[in-house]
Amino acid sequence: MNDDELKRFIESTAEKTRRHFDVVAERLDSKLDLLAEGVTGAVDRLDSKIDRLAAEMANEFNDVRSMIKFPHHADLQARVERLESSTH
Repeated sequence: MNDDELKRFIESTAEKTRRHFDVVAERLDSKLDLLAEGVTGAVDRLDSKIDRLAAEMANEFNDVRSMIKFPHHADLQARVERLESSTH
C-alpha cells in the first residue's frame, strides 16, 4: 500500500467511524431524553404524594394536639377549682 492509498484508507475509515459515532450518539441522546422524561414524571408523582402525606400528617397532628389539650385543660381546671375551694 503506497502513501496515497494509506491516506485514502485512513480517511475512509475515519469517515465511517464518524458516521457510526454520530448514529450511536443520536441513539444515546434519544434514550437520555426518554430517561429524563421518566425521571421528571417520577419526581412529579413523588412530590404529589409527599404533599398529600404532609397535609394528612398535619391534619392528624392537629387532631392529636386537640385531643391532648382538652383532657389536660380539664385536669388543670379541676386542680384550680380544688385549690380555690380549699383556700376559701
